[in-house]
Amino acid sequence: MANVLTVKNLCKNYGSIRALNGVSFSVPAGTIFGILGPNGSGKTTMLGIITNILKPTEGEVKLFDEAPTAAHRRRMGTLLETPNFYHYLSAVKNLEIAAAIKAIETPDIEGVLKKVNLWQRKDSKFQTFSLGMKQRLAIASCLLGNPDVMFFDEPTNGLDPVGIAEIRGLIKGLARDGKTVIMASHMLDEVEKVCTHVAILKKGELIAAGAVDEILVNDDVVEVGADDLAALKLQLQRMPQNTGVFDGDAGRLTIHFAPGTASLGAVNQFCFQQGTVLTHLQLKKKSLETKFIELTN
Repeated sequence: MANVLTVKNLCKNYGSIRALNGVSFSVPAGTIFGILGPNGSGKTTMLGIITNILKPTEGEVKLFDEAPTAAHRRRMGTLLETPNFYHYLSAVKNLEIAAAIKAIETPDIEGVLKKVNLWQRKDSKFQTFSLGMKQRLAIASCLLGNPDVMFFDEPTNGLDPVGIAEIRGLIKGLARDGKTVIMASHMLDEVEKVCTHVAILKKGELIAAGAVDEILVNDDVVEVGADDLAALKLQLQRMPQNTGVFDGDAGRLTIHFAPGTASLGAVNQFCFQQGTVLTHLQLKKKSLETKFIELTN
């Protein structure tokens, strides 16, 4: 699969502050690629460099496996700030202005408004739109000229649950249409539900990069209890296939297994064979939040 974006050893300094420190990763075509990290991790700086708003201190960026040119950048649509349109103009008029600024001679305004489910509100003034509708109009503006790659910075920030669901569905639809979507987010839940690939940043450093189902994998967790927890812990540490035994809440232990490998029956049988009767046995999942904290710490 060809790469639409490659960053190599990317660094960015603001005086004595290093916002990015030797970051390298590639974005395969046709993916929804999340740049994930806490606030201040360098996500927006990264997107600024990729879209030529900022210049890197060191390193290089390639688009479509080539050094970026104006022709390459015309194949990109970007939404890096809060949507900014004329409040007293309609959706159609605002998009006509956006198309003129982009020098797009025959913009498919009807098509992009239908894509973002705003065609019925095409004549409504921007000031009458909800936050979610404003965000969808901004995405429609990005779609003018039919770009191959879309860049979004925190696309669901500030939206209510309905607005978030609408933007999620829209992004997935763009990917089904063959677009590559690159989005920065500090929200783990958004990346896990929308993205196919992810790069995780912390204080300008790349922590991990790859497919979401590999990087943000959930362990199986079995929670157990017994009258003698100390003895039970020693026994469980000898149990095959587990990846760790830890103290849990409310006087219980947690046993971790690789995803899809935990068996309550096997745990119960093993403990019984060791002479321990369990007073509690429950299968859980290791939370994504826990996984993310482990990675970023």
